[in-house]
Amino acid sequence: MCHVRKSHLFGGICLIACFILSFNFYWPRRYQLTRLGSPPICGGQVPNDTITPLNDQRTFIISAYKDNREGNIIRILGIVHHKEVKELYCYFCCNSNTNVYPTRAGIDIHQDRFGFPYGLADIICTEPPDCRAEFVSVHWSPSEVVHNLTSFRIRNRDPGQFTANFTVCFSAMYRNYSNVLQFIQTIEMYNILGAQKVMVYLNNCSRQMEEVLRYYTEEGTVEVIPWHIQQYLKVSHNWQYPNDGTEIGYYGQLSALNDCIYRNMYSSKFVVLNDQDEIILPFKHRTWDTMMESLQRENPNVGIFLFENHVFPQTVVSDGNFTNTSTWNRVPGSNLLQYIHREPDRPNYFNIRKMIVDPRAVIQTSVHSTLKQYKNSKYVPLETALVHHCRGPLQPQLPREALIEDKTIWSYNGSLILKVNQMLKQFSEKPR
Repeated sequence: MCHVRKSHLFGGICLIACFILSFNFYWPRRYQLTRLGSPPICGGQVPNDTITPLNDQRTFIISAYKDNREGNIIRILGIVHHKEVKELYCYFCCNSNTNVYPTRAGIDIHQDRFGFPYGLADIICTEPPDCRAEFVSVHWSPSEVVHNLTSFRIRNRDPGQFTANFTVCFSAMYRNYSNVLQFIQTIEMYNILGAQKVMVYLNNCSRQMEEVLRYYTEEGTVEVIPWHIQQYLKVSHNWQYPNDGTEIGYYGQLSALNDCIYRNMYSSKFVVLNDQDEIILPFKHRTWDTMMESLQRENPNVGIFLFENHVFPQTVVSDGNFTNTSTWNRVPGSNLLQYIHREPDRPNYFNIRKMIVDPRAVIQTSVHSTLKQYKNSKYVPLETALVHHCRGPLQPQLPREALIEDKTIWSYNGSLILKVNQMLKQFSEKPR
């Protein structure tokens, strides 16, 4: 009789053990990460989107970062209503995850809001002494039940080694972007110039563009960050507030740019801030590596390099003798190599810049300059490089002879045509 009872007992233990193993194996991975990685007692669920609204619907959290440049500072990037959000608290779960520390946050709304009701803010909290929190939560009250709150992983906790010399940030791809050929050419040009990674903050694009993004993501060149900001705010196509009921400009472009800098703070030597129709083209050097090595040697106290933006209008087409490009005709979009005429500077008009920055030198950035930084800025002269901006004309009244012929991009023809053709061949052979 005793032998039978022991067998039943052993079988029951085995059954329970198998159930536990099966539970851990089949349970959805999102919940595994929450159970194993986030605080089980004083933490809530992890976010399932890049932008997370708080219950007040006036605050939207993007990401939390340990700012190793400023001691125990945790810098949380969020979008806030500039008048209505006056008080926020950070909840840190420390040590055994049973101790909850609410601390009042400083709210530093970025200067460049351009009149819109909502703008990017640095929500800054000091981590409690002897605390090494993995997650932080945010709320407008200092007495909220913390396990009801979303837990944001604190990134950049342990700065590692660089995995890229240059990372390019596209602030927002929107309006069903479909210029596939120009995008492919631009990515391949970045590769030739020395970029290892391109971050795309994706709002929406065409189906063909989605397939190209998937190809480059699987290849490892592109990282796509979902950017569904219109689910939370009324977005404007304008950079300046037109007083039309919209809430934030240019699909939250500034929020995406700043997040991209902090995401790559310790993984990339340089971050390139421009749009998907822009390429910083060197004149004196062949690659960004040699150009930046020279610029840094000449300017040791500079961490922000600004390059003049010059428009190459897509209304003026030049036919070059390009061999082995017949397959390009089947790809939707514009051919960069056909646009070698740029508009002259407009009189009494500010010529905007785009940037290559040392991300560790930047605290806050706007589109065409930084707002707060640890190092100096420098305007890079036109004879060194320019931003090749292939788009619709800004001066459509100018005749062709008034434009400046600039064939700089043709100096990359051989490499670019080869790389684009290789990509299109691999892309066509890839099962979809």
